[in-house]
Amino acid sequence: MYKTLWHNPDIRFYMTAGAVSRLGDSLSAMAFLFLAYDLTGSALHTTGIALAETIPYLLFGLIGGGVADALPKKRLLVTLDLLRVPLMLTIVALEMMNMLSFSVLFASSFFVQSAGCFFNPAHRSVLPMVTTEAERSAANSLYDTLTRGITIATPVAAAALIQTAGVIHFFTLDACTYLLSAFVLSKLHLKESNKRLPSPKFIFSSIYEFLTWMVGKIRVSHLFVLTFYIVFLNTWVWEVGILLALEELTSESEKLYSMIKGVFGAVVIITNLCIPFFIRSFSMKHYITGACLWGLGLFYLGVFYSPGHFFIGTILIGIGLPTASLARVYLIQKLVPEEKMGRAFSTNAVLLYGSNTLSLLLYGLLTSILSTPSLMMVSGALMLIPFFTIVLWMLIGSTKLSRRFPVHFFK
Repeated sequence: MYKTLWHNPDIRFYMTAGAVSRLGDSLSAMAFLFLAYDLTGSALHTTGIALAETIPYLLFGLIGGGVADALPKKRLLVTLDLLRVPLMLTIVALEMMNMLSFSVLFASSFFVQSAGCFFNPAHRSVLPMVTTEAERSAANSLYDTLTRGITIATPVAAAALIQTAGVIHFFTLDACTYLLSAFVLSKLHLKESNKRLPSPKFIFSSIYEFLTWMVGKIRVSHLFVLTFYIVFLNTWVWEVGILLALEELTSESEKLYSMIKGVFGAVVIITNLCIPFFIRSFSMKHYITGACLWGLGLFYLGVFYSPGHFFIGTILIGIGLPTASLARVYLIQKLVPEEKMGRAFSTNAVLLYGSNTLSLLLYGLLTSILSTPSLMMVSGALMLIPFFTIVLWMLIGSTKLSRRFPVHFFK
């Protein structure tokens, strides 16, 4: 299956560009944080760099999708890659001349992520253009496996670079990955018409038009609402809660946290590779089932609150999360017309970043009221609600209630 996909040159170019871009982006994201702390010694300034990586998606995410739909995607992708090369090399040059400042780092990080707001929806929209619907499940799985594998391998590459060249040359490597990505993307054969840069008025009207269209499409709007809800419940528990729990339970918290993340990465990759052999066409049923396993994993973490059981909960999450994620991407590609695809993926990204930010803020306040295991159990239980709601709906069957509200979640 995967071998057949790889024989398609357009798919091969697409996957290669995505993999090298992810490697460079992961390294530069680490370098921004490392250098911010080295320059200032301030946790507040380092947090500011982290915010510079998320705020652009909240500001420009929807606009990026509108532009991605309005312009030829290949030309847009290659241009954005090439624009980021001199920026990365400028950071390197300034550091070597001892002229690099925090303000330059902040502005550079903000610009890079802003470019990503336009690059990512366009890049995601290309996959349906180079695959058939029958190939899409395996193609999404292969792409997710490659990018997640790169993310897991990044710390190893980072350690080697720190020893040999120093943190600053993370940016040098990132510039090289942008050049390679631009070259590979230029080889894509896409059937696109030449378009001019749209006016701001056109972009905003296209965003409004998409949001209006989305509200009228029940399955699409349900998918986005559920995504926001599930990610909101997961973010704090997975990103912060487990680390806090390990700090409470053991003196080897950092070691165990790294091991748990490693197990999670391995399970996700295995799940991604296996899913296409069992599921060729995703439906909302698969999305809800994945979210249910995901929620069970979080609930298990809270109920069996010990380091050993955290690995079991992690395995459940590692199966459920990629299942739900692949189903979501497939459903967007299936339910959204090609001319709206960029706006769909940018809306998805804005919802993800918004739910992440809200989760960290709200759960940060709740930690003064509820214990970590309680937050884990509550989050997991709330993630199970959509699954049991739909099961109950199915049991109702052909009652007056179901006839009055004919919403078919499992299609």
